[in-house]
Amino acid sequence: MSDVKEDVAGERIAKRMARAGLCSRRDAERWIAEGRVMVNGKKLDTPACVVGPDDVILVNGKPLAGAAKTQLWLYHKPRGLMTTHKDPQGRPTVFDNLPPGLPRVISVGRLDFNSEGLLLLTNDGELARRLELPSTGWLRRYRVRVNGLPHKQHLTELEQGVTIDDVNYGPITASVERSQGDNTWLVVGLREGKNREVRRVMEHLGHQVSRLIRTAYGPFQLGAIEPGKVKEVPGKVLKEQIGVGKAPAPKKK
Repeated sequence: MSDVKEDVAGERIAKRMARAGLCSRRDAERWIAEGRVMVNGKKLDTPACVVGPDDVILVNGKPLAGAAKTQLWLYHKPRGLMTTHKDPQGRPTVFDNLPPGLPRVISVGRLDFNSEGLLLLTNDGELARRLELPSTGWLRRYRVRVNGLPHKQHLTELEQGVTIDDVNYGPITASVERSQGDNTWLVVGLREGKNREVRRVMEHLGHQVSRLIRTAYGPFQLGAIEPGKVKEVPGKVLKEQIGVGKAPAPKKK
């Protein structure tokens, strides 16, 4: 790749692709490995490549568009959808069921098949990556229905973190909202959001989760958004909450 600048001012090719709204940075690196990206007429074989404004970039034979205006949407994910662009088992996905009129979007993190509630969507893969990082420290809040009534002391102990099957989970706040028959609704808050974290922690305490609704992600609230609908975050709010060209400042724990 002698025609591609490696050590001059510019940005990594994967970051450029993500900012164009084409894919996430991780997907960009995979596409490069698959030989789907060309720079200045040569097939790229490594993501360790810095490109400048004058470099000609082709992805799947098509010119890479310039960086799109960053947009963020709040989406009320219903149960029964996978948060993936393509499911190997053929299950329905979030991206097959979005309202018409949206550009290609990427989710900020995931909600599993049976979980519902707030999912952030953006056309900027670089932004999605930044908002997923644990260093943002953004609080994720959930309403969780479990069987039985968890012991108050057990919920309090979660604030110190817990280790389950050699996986360390950070501090979690959990309190009883109300009891309903044989079930209890909890309000749960956490900052890491590891895979199936809430379900695994509750199972560790002896309580199966029968419903899980994410109500907030950092400063963004689910509010009254109906299942399957989206609401765009105004540009002014996006700038205030996220800033321009920088990740959100870590929140205090």
